[in-house]
Amino acid sequence: MRIAVLALQGAFIEHENILKKLGIEYFEIRQKKDALEEFDGLIIPGGESTAQGKLLHDLGIFDILKEKILKGLPVFGTCAGLIMLAKKIDNDNRVHFGTMDIEVVRNAYGRQLGSFTVIDKFANEDIPMVFIRAPYIKKINESCQVLSVVDERIVAARSNNQLVTAFHPELTNNTTVHQYFISMVKDYKNAKC
Repeated sequence: MRIAVLALQGAFIEHENILKKLGIEYFEIRQKKDALEEFDGLIIPGGESTAQGKLLHDLGIFDILKEKILKGLPVFGTCAGLIMLAKKIDNDNRVHFGTMDIEVVRNAYGRQLGSFTVIDKFANEDIPMVFIRAPYIKKINESCQVLSVVDERIVAARSNNQLVTAFHPELTNNTTVHQYFISMVKDYKNAKC
């Protein structure tokens, strides 16, 4: 199993540290040739979705990754990664990959000073959740499964090969969300065989 981590901007090193802790092979996507390599899953980290979107286009990576996601490659987006995958952004007219049928609200929890940590349920398991200028999911399609709700707002969901969280599981020592994603990747690999 080999996981690609989009390493253009944002909290990608923290995801790599969790993958290392789990003994999962990973590599960074920094340029077009990296995106053309073979890999079994993709992590789109938190950071700034507008900057990530611009860099993806400027470097010729965007279409390659979007095609892989549409063909079923498991992808995990945290915070900005959630925004990148959303089909609609409530308070922004941009759409990035737009592969997951959800509507999100950018920076819904305010500025950096509005950041907070809670312990709440993800897929029925209590985990720590770090929110930093986080979005939330305003609407989902019936094909989506809600995995976490905090203060009556959807903050984690899955739709087929796509997993998103508004929070940053990579900023804690808890590996639950990454393990969930790894199980999605294993299922994908088994289905391909």
